Amino acid sequence: MENRNEIWRDELRKNIKAKERAAIERIPMNEADPMERRRSRQEVNKGLTLDQALTESRRCLDCANPQCVTGCPVNIDIPGFIKNIERGEILEAAKVLKKTSSLPAVCGRVCPQEKQCESKCIHLKMNGKAVAIGNLERFAADYQQAHDDGSLPEMAPRKGKKVAVIGSGPAGLSCAGDLIKMGYDVTIFEALHEIGGVLKYGIPEFRLPNSVVDKEIDTLKKMGVKMITDCIVGKTISVDQLKEEGYECMFVGSGAGLPRFMNIPGENLINVLSSNEYLTRVNLMDAANPETDTPVYKGKNVVVVGGGNTAMDSVRTAFRLGAETATIVYRRSEQEMPARLEEVHHAKQEGVTFMTLHNPIEYIGDENGRVKEVKLQVMELGEPDASGRRSPVPVEGKTETIPADIVIVAIGVSPNPIVPSSIKGLNISKKGTIIVGDNMQSDSIPTIFAGGDIVRGGATVILAMGDGRKAAAAIDEYLSK
Repeated sequence: MENRNEIWRDELRKNIKAKERAAIERIPMNEADPMERRRSRQEVNKGLTLDQALTESRRCLDCANPQCVTGCPVNIDIPGFIKNIERGEILEAAKVLKKTSSLPAVCGRVCPQEKQCESKCIHLKMNGKAVAIGNLERFAADYQQAHDDGSLPEMAPRKGKKVAVIGSGPAGLSCAGDLIKMGYDVTIFEALHEIGGVLKYGIPEFRLPNSVVDKEIDTLKKMGVKMITDCIVGKTISVDQLKEEGYECMFVGSGAGLPRFMNIPGENLINVLSSNEYLTRVNLMDAANPETDTPVYKGKNVVVVGGGNTAMDSVRTAFRLGAETATIVYRRSEQEMPARLEEVHHAKQEGVTFMTLHNPIEYIGDENGRVKEVKLQVMELGEPDASGRRSPVPVEGKTETIPADIVIVAIGVSPNPIVPSSIKGLNISKKGTIIVGDNMQSDSIPTIFAGGDIVRGGATVILAMGDGRKAAAAIDEYLSK
């Protein structure tokens, strides 16, 4: 195969010279109309056409030492899959992706490629515009899903050894995908009623459709991964019981589901809620439907506190539920926002108001105990903090008050404490994260491995997947001794 690859890659190089490739303009992503999509759950990014993907793939220089691969937490063979697209072998491209990524259709949509693989692209030095690696990944993965030939990744013979994966978010799914390919019997235990973790409850369908996630999950099922829902490890079943059932190792990817608040006056008012609750109810429990068991109050004037991707997801969801105004309140400037530039851009297109350098200091309620206003402290940037970002400081005597009938607090989450606290002897940090070594193995219980938010406290989908892959390799090494 390697010799054949060299032959056809040489042919591709002869067809188009490097200078010609560098001169091709980056193909922009096709998007739905902002004013139409903000009242709809339709996906905002529409994907590339075949012709667009072929053109974009020709921009890749197939570098001898591809730095883009080093920027990918799951080490996808990026030039390999892109060159397959260039020669029109899209299903082959998808197979290359599947060798190292269990969720390419997901990653192509939600990964911050601009900070990872694309940030290493040599095109940035040449013309300022990286190859659209994420868009091409999405194209190949979507094409494979639409033209499913039933093929599965190559898998090793069964080893007859059982591994439990706790949590079905990106870390758990990635770990399970690698372990099943290695020949282990893998069972995922999920606390909620659907598999997918944050991919289902945390990311809205206009950014990541559930149907896309479900197809990736179905592939894992066909590969042999068993999945048990409505099962809280530490409550429904204990770790000791899992050991008794023959599970020799466990990977904990239970995420960070504990919301944070600011501890300011008025936080207990009706309709002041966490982004975790808001998005979970809307995305997973059909709360937009008034006939559902847990409908959410939709609100006319919605205020979202925070500047990350979750804040953008929340404020854009509010418009889709019928809000008249939807406002982001963030204590730093827009330049310090941790949200992806694409998400901020889309939010602005859809009419979201940005009140940067403002910080809530009180929520004001009406006579019925419902929030009606938010009192904001005007801020300015001072010296950089430990993270390198300039610290916001109050401007003495300057406050503003704005109307709000819903306030959604999106200032971060803490690790879910149920699983870690239920494992006797497990070393846990002061922040509630599981302490692991470089190979994601617990430093106190060698049969326990962990990754994703339960270790990092908060991370991207792709970093969680990288943890899952690293843990799977370490589990394989441990059980092969």
